[in-house]
Amino acid sequence: MGPQAGGGTVMSTPLVKLTGVSKYYGNIRALRDVSLEVSAGEITCVLGDNGAGKSTLIKIIAGLHRHDAGTFEIEGEETVLANPRAALDRGIATVYQDLAVVPLMPVWRNFFLGSEPTRGRGPFRRLDVAHMRETTRAELLRMGIDLRDVDQPIGTLSGGERQCVAIARAVHFGAKVLVLDEPTAALGVKQSGVVLKYVAAARDAGLGVVLITHNPHHAHLVGDRFVLLKRGAMAGSHTRDSITLDELTRQMAGGSELDELSHELERVAESGPDTPSGSTPATASDRDDTTR
Repeated sequence: MGPQAGGGTVMSTPLVKLTGVSKYYGNIRALRDVSLEVSAGEITCVLGDNGAGKSTLIKIIAGLHRHDAGTFEIEGEETVLANPRAALDRGIATVYQDLAVVPLMPVWRNFFLGSEPTRGRGPFRRLDVAHMRETTRAELLRMGIDLRDVDQPIGTLSGGERQCVAIARAVHFGAKVLVLDEPTAALGVKQSGVVLKYVAAARDAGLGVVLITHNPHHAHLVGDRFVLLKRGAMAGSHTRDSITLDELTRQMAGGSELDELSHELERVAESGPDTPSGSTPATASDRDDTTR
Protein backbone atom coordinates (compact mmCIF):
# COMPACT_ATOMS: atom_id res chain seq x y z
CA MET A 1 0.00 0.00 0.00
CA GLY A 2 1.22 3.50 -0.82
CA PRO A 3 1.96 6.15 1.78
CA GLN A 4 -0.64 8.49 3.12
CA ALA A 5 -0.53 12.15 2.09
CA GLY A 6 2.08 14.03 3.98
CA GLY A 7 4.73 11.38 4.50
CA GLY A 8 5.88 7.82 4.09
CA THR A 9 8.47 5.93 2.16
CA VAL A 10 8.36 6.13 -1.62
CA MET A 11 10.23 4.37 -4.39
CA SER A 12 13.72 5.69 -5.05
CA THR A 13 13.05 5.77 -8.81
CA PRO A 14 10.01 7.88 -9.78
CA LEU A 15 7.47 6.33 -12.15
CA VAL A 16 7.57 9.53 -14.21
CA LYS A 17 10.13 12.32 -14.01
CA LEU A 18 10.28 15.49 -16.09
CA THR A 19 13.40 17.65 -15.87
CA GLY A 20 13.63 21.08 -17.49
CA VAL A 21 10.94 20.26 -20.05
CA SER A 22 10.03 22.97 -22.57
CA LYS A 23 7.53 23.08 -25.41
CA TYR A 24 7.20 25.62 -28.22
CA TYR A 25 4.55 26.09 -30.89
CA GLY A 26 6.37 28.22 -33.42
CA ASN A 27 7.27 31.41 -31.57
CA ILE A 28 4.83 30.70 -28.76
CA ARG A 29 6.33 29.33 -25.56
CA ALA A 30 3.84 26.97 -23.95
CA LEU A 31 6.20 25.49 -21.33
CA ARG A 32 9.66 26.48 -20.14
CA ASP A 33 11.96 24.47 -17.83
CA VAL A 34 9.21 22.55 -16.04
CA SER A 35 10.21 19.72 -13.69
CA LEU A 36 8.12 17.27 -11.69
CA GLU A 37 8.22 13.78 -10.21
CA VAL A 38 5.48 11.18 -9.87
CA SER A 39 6.20 8.26 -7.54
CA ALA A 40 4.17 5.16 -6.74
CA GLY A 41 1.73 5.78 -3.93
CA GLU A 42 1.93 9.56 -4.26
CA ILE A 43 -0.24 12.33 -5.66
CA THR A 44 1.54 15.15 -7.47
CA CYS A 45 -0.73 18.16 -7.93
CA VAL A 46 -0.15 20.59 -10.79
CA LEU A 47 -1.84 23.94 -10.12
CA GLY A 48 -2.29 26.96 -12.33
CA ASP A 49 -4.87 29.31 -13.83
CA ASN A 50 -6.08 29.15 -17.42
CA GLY A 51 -3.14 29.57 -19.78
CA ALA A 52 -0.60 28.44 -17.20
CA GLY A 53 0.51 25.46 -19.32
CA LYS A 54 -1.37 22.64 -17.57
CA SER A 55 -2.96 21.30 -20.77
CA THR A 56 0.39 21.25 -22.59
CA LEU A 57 1.97 19.36 -19.70
CA ILE A 58 -0.83 16.77 -19.80
CA LYS A 59 -0.37 16.28 -23.54
CA ILE A 60 3.36 15.63 -23.12
CA ILE A 61 2.85 13.07 -20.35
CA ALA A 62 -0.01 11.43 -22.29
CA GLY A 63 2.04 11.11 -25.48
CA LEU A 64 -0.04 13.54 -27.55
CA HIS A 65 2.84 16.02 -27.99
CA ARG A 66 6.61 15.67 -27.83
CA HIS A 67 8.67 18.00 -25.68
CA ASP A 68 11.24 20.22 -27.41
CA ALA A 69 13.82 20.40 -24.59
CA GLY A 70 14.58 18.71 -21.30
CA THR A 71 14.21 15.03 -20.38
CA PHE A 72 11.18 12.79 -19.88
CA GLU A 73 11.90 9.59 -17.92
CA ILE A 74 9.63 6.63 -17.24
CA GLU A 75 10.89 4.43 -14.39
CA GLY A 76 14.39 5.85 -14.83
CA GLU A 77 14.52 5.37 -18.62
CA GLU A 78 14.67 8.51 -20.77
CA THR A 79 12.02 8.31 -23.45
CA VAL A 80 10.02 10.19 -26.06
CA LEU A 81 6.44 8.96 -26.43
CA ALA A 82 5.34 8.66 -30.04
CA ASN A 83 1.60 8.65 -29.35
CA PRO A 84 -1.02 8.02 -26.63
CA ARG A 85 -0.93 4.27 -27.34
CA ALA A 86 2.75 4.25 -26.41
CA ALA A 87 1.90 6.02 -23.15
CA LEU A 88 -0.76 3.42 -22.34
CA ASP A 89 1.68 0.62 -23.11
CA ARG A 90 4.05 2.16 -20.57
CA GLY A 91 1.30 2.32 -17.95
CA ILE A 92 0.27 5.98 -18.24
CA ALA A 93 -3.51 6.49 -18.35
CA THR A 94 -5.05 9.94 -18.79
CA VAL A 95 -8.61 10.83 -17.81
CA TYR A 96 -9.76 14.06 -19.46
CA GLN A 97 -12.61 16.31 -18.35
CA ASP A 98 -14.98 15.10 -21.08
CA LEU A 99 -14.20 11.46 -20.05
CA ALA A 100 -14.72 10.18 -23.64
CA VAL A 101 -17.75 8.09 -22.68
CA VAL A 102 -20.82 7.11 -24.74
CA PRO A 103 -23.73 8.41 -22.62
CA LEU A 104 -26.39 5.99 -23.90
CA MET A 105 -24.25 2.87 -23.46
CA PRO A 106 -24.38 0.98 -20.14
CA VAL A 107 -21.72 1.42 -17.51
CA TRP A 108 -20.13 -1.97 -18.20
CA ARG A 109 -19.83 -1.25 -21.93
CA ASN A 110 -18.09 2.07 -21.26
CA PHE A 111 -15.83 0.38 -18.72
CA PHE A 112 -14.48 -1.93 -21.45
CA LEU A 113 -14.85 0.48 -24.39
CA GLY A 114 -12.15 -0.35 -26.93
CA SER A 115 -10.96 -3.41 -24.98
CA GLU A 116 -13.99 -5.69 -25.09
CA PRO A 117 -13.35 -9.40 -24.36
CA THR A 118 -15.03 -11.91 -26.67
CA ARG A 119 -16.10 -15.55 -26.66
CA GLY A 120 -16.11 -18.10 -29.46
CA ARG A 121 -14.27 -18.15 -32.76
CA GLY A 122 -14.78 -17.00 -36.31
CA PRO A 123 -18.43 -16.22 -37.19
CA PHE A 124 -19.50 -17.38 -33.72
CA ARG A 125 -17.38 -14.79 -31.92
CA ARG A 126 -19.40 -12.49 -29.69
CA LEU A 127 -18.93 -10.10 -26.80
CA ASP A 128 -18.53 -11.75 -23.41
CA VAL A 129 -21.26 -9.64 -21.82
CA ALA A 130 -21.56 -11.69 -18.61
CA HIS A 131 -17.82 -11.35 -17.94
CA MET A 132 -17.86 -7.61 -18.61
CA ARG A 133 -20.84 -7.04 -16.30
CA GLU A 134 -19.35 -9.08 -13.46
CA THR A 135 -15.86 -7.60 -13.84
CA THR A 136 -17.20 -4.03 -13.92
CA ARG A 137 -19.26 -4.60 -10.78
CA ALA A 138 -16.34 -6.27 -8.95
CA GLU A 139 -13.76 -3.63 -9.93
CA LEU A 140 -16.02 -0.77 -8.90
CA LEU A 141 -16.67 -2.45 -5.55
CA ARG A 142 -12.95 -2.97 -5.08
CA MET A 143 -12.51 0.79 -5.35
CA GLY A 144 -15.39 1.30 -2.93
CA ILE A 145 -17.88 2.33 -5.65
CA ASP A 146 -21.28 0.66 -5.18
CA LEU A 147 -23.38 1.44 -8.25
CA ARG A 148 -27.06 0.62 -8.27
CA ASP A 149 -26.91 -1.11 -11.63
CA VAL A 150 -24.03 -1.52 -14.12
CA ASP A 151 -26.63 -1.93 -16.90
CA GLN A 152 -27.83 1.65 -16.58
CA PRO A 153 -26.62 4.15 -19.20
CA ILE A 154 -23.51 5.91 -17.96
CA GLY A 155 -25.12 9.20 -18.93
CA THR A 156 -27.57 8.77 -16.03
CA LEU A 157 -24.72 8.89 -13.50
CA SER A 158 -23.62 12.09 -11.84
CA GLY A 159 -20.43 13.79 -12.98
CA GLY A 160 -18.63 12.55 -9.89
CA GLU A 161 -19.76 8.96 -10.44
CA ARG A 162 -18.57 9.04 -14.06
CA GLN A 163 -15.16 10.28 -12.92
CA CYS A 164 -14.99 7.43 -10.41
CA VAL A 165 -15.81 4.85 -13.10
CA ALA A 166 -12.99 6.25 -15.25
CA ILE A 167 -10.55 5.99 -12.32
CA ALA A 168 -11.58 2.38 -11.60
CA ARG A 169 -11.20 1.53 -15.30
CA ALA A 170 -7.63 2.84 -15.37
CA VAL A 171 -6.75 0.83 -12.27
CA HIS A 172 -8.26 -2.35 -13.75
CA PHE A 173 -6.35 -2.08 -17.01
CA GLY A 174 -3.02 -1.89 -15.23
CA ALA A 175 -2.18 1.80 -15.12
CA LYS A 176 0.89 2.71 -13.09
CA VAL A 177 0.44 6.45 -13.54
CA LEU A 178 -2.98 8.10 -13.56
CA VAL A 179 -3.26 11.64 -14.97
CA LEU A 180 -6.49 13.42 -14.02
CA ASP A 181 -7.41 16.60 -15.90
CA GLU A 182 -9.43 18.89 -13.61
CA PRO A 183 -11.67 16.05 -12.32
CA THR A 184 -13.58 18.34 -9.92
CA ALA A 185 -13.83 21.44 -12.12
CA ALA A 186 -17.53 21.12 -12.98
CA LEU A 187 -18.67 19.44 -9.75
CA GLY A 188 -20.33 20.65 -6.58
CA VAL A 189 -18.85 20.34 -3.11
CA LYS A 190 -20.29 16.91 -2.31
CA GLN A 191 -19.44 15.35 -5.67
CA SER A 192 -15.92 16.83 -5.54
CA GLY A 193 -15.42 15.14 -2.20
CA VAL A 194 -16.51 11.81 -3.66
CA VAL A 195 -14.04 12.10 -6.54
CA LEU A 196 -11.16 13.11 -4.25
CA LYS A 197 -11.91 10.05 -2.11
CA TYR A 198 -11.34 7.78 -5.10
CA VAL A 199 -8.28 9.74 -6.20
CA ALA A 200 -6.84 8.93 -2.78
CA ALA A 201 -7.95 5.30 -3.22
CA ALA A 202 -5.97 5.09 -6.48
CA ARG A 203 -2.90 6.40 -4.64
CA ASP A 204 -3.39 3.86 -1.86
CA ALA A 205 -3.62 1.12 -4.50
CA GLY A 206 -0.01 2.00 -5.41
CA LEU A 207 -0.53 4.22 -8.45
CA GLY A 208 1.31 7.45 -9.06
CA VAL A 209 -1.30 10.15 -9.60
CA VAL A 210 -0.95 13.50 -11.39
CA LEU A 211 -3.86 15.72 -10.36
CA ILE A 212 -4.31 18.79 -12.56
CA THR A 213 -6.39 21.43 -10.81
CA HIS A 214 -6.89 25.13 -10.24
CA ASN A 215 -8.32 24.55 -6.75
CA PRO A 216 -5.68 24.69 -3.98
CA HIS A 217 -8.18 23.43 -1.38
CA HIS A 218 -8.76 20.20 -3.31
CA ALA A 219 -5.04 19.82 -3.98
CA HIS A 220 -4.01 20.27 -0.35
CA LEU A 221 -6.59 17.70 0.83
CA VAL A 222 -4.96 14.81 -1.05
CA GLY A 223 -1.64 16.00 -2.51
CA ASP A 224 1.87 14.92 -1.54
CA ARG A 225 3.71 17.23 -3.96
CA PHE A 226 2.67 20.53 -5.51
CA VAL A 227 3.93 22.11 -8.73
CA LEU A 228 2.67 25.61 -9.52
CA LEU A 229 2.65 26.86 -13.11
CA LYS A 230 2.34 30.45 -14.28
CA ARG A 231 2.46 31.47 -17.95
CA GLY A 232 4.22 28.25 -18.90
CA ALA A 233 6.94 28.44 -16.26
CA MET A 234 7.28 27.01 -12.77
CA ALA A 235 6.18 29.37 -10.01
CA GLY A 236 6.96 26.93 -7.22
CA SER A 237 7.54 23.31 -6.22
CA HIS A 238 6.69 22.07 -2.72
CA THR A 239 6.07 18.97 -0.66
CA ARG A 240 3.04 18.75 1.61
CA ASP A 241 5.16 19.21 4.74
CA SER A 242 6.78 22.40 3.42
CA ILE A 243 3.71 24.49 2.61
CA THR A 244 0.43 25.34 4.31
CA LEU A 245 -2.93 25.64 2.60
CA ASP A 246 -2.94 29.41 3.15
CA GLU A 247 0.47 29.80 1.52
CA LEU A 248 -0.45 27.47 -1.34
CA THR A 249 -3.60 29.51 -1.92
CA ARG A 250 -1.61 32.74 -1.79
CA GLN A 251 0.94 31.53 -4.33
CA MET A 252 -1.80 30.14 -6.53
CA ALA A 253 -3.63 33.49 -6.42
CA GLY A 254 -0.55 35.44 -7.42
CA GLY A 255 1.16 36.27 -4.13
CA SER A 256 2.62 39.77 -4.48
CA GLU A 257 0.24 40.58 -7.34
CA LEU A 258 -2.69 39.86 -5.03
CA ASP A 259 -1.18 42.15 -2.37
CA GLU A 260 -0.86 44.95 -4.92
CA LEU A 261 -4.49 44.50 -5.94
CA SER A 262 -5.56 44.62 -2.28
CA HIS A 263 -3.69 47.89 -1.74
CA GLU A 264 -5.21 49.36 -4.90
CA LEU A 265 -8.73 48.44 -3.75
CA GLU A 266 -8.05 50.01 -0.37
CA ARG A 267 -6.97 53.27 -2.04
CA VAL A 268 -10.14 53.27 -4.14
CA ALA A 269 -12.29 52.70 -1.05
CA GLU A 270 -10.60 55.52 0.84
CA SER A 271 -11.00 58.01 -2.03
CA GLY A 272 -14.69 57.23 -2.52
CA PRO A 273 -16.66 55.07 -4.94
CA ASP A 274 -17.01 57.73 -7.65
CA THR A 275 -13.47 59.09 -7.51
CA PRO A 276 -10.66 57.60 -9.64
CA SER A 277 -7.68 56.21 -7.72
CA GLY A 278 -4.98 58.81 -7.10
CA SER A 279 -7.31 61.85 -7.30
CA THR A 280 -8.87 63.84 -4.45
CA PRO A 281 -12.61 64.32 -3.88
CA ALA A 282 -14.05 67.62 -5.11
CA THR A 283 -14.72 70.21 -2.41
CA ALA A 284 -17.84 72.36 -2.06
CA SER A 285 -15.97 75.45 -3.34
CA ASP A 286 -14.81 73.50 -6.41
CA ARG A 287 -18.41 72.61 -7.21
CA ASP A 288 -19.47 76.24 -6.75
CA ASP A 289 -16.77 77.39 -9.19
CA THR A 290 -18.06 75.09 -11.90
CA THR A 291 -21.56 76.52 -11.66
CA ARG A 292 -20.58 80.15 -11.94
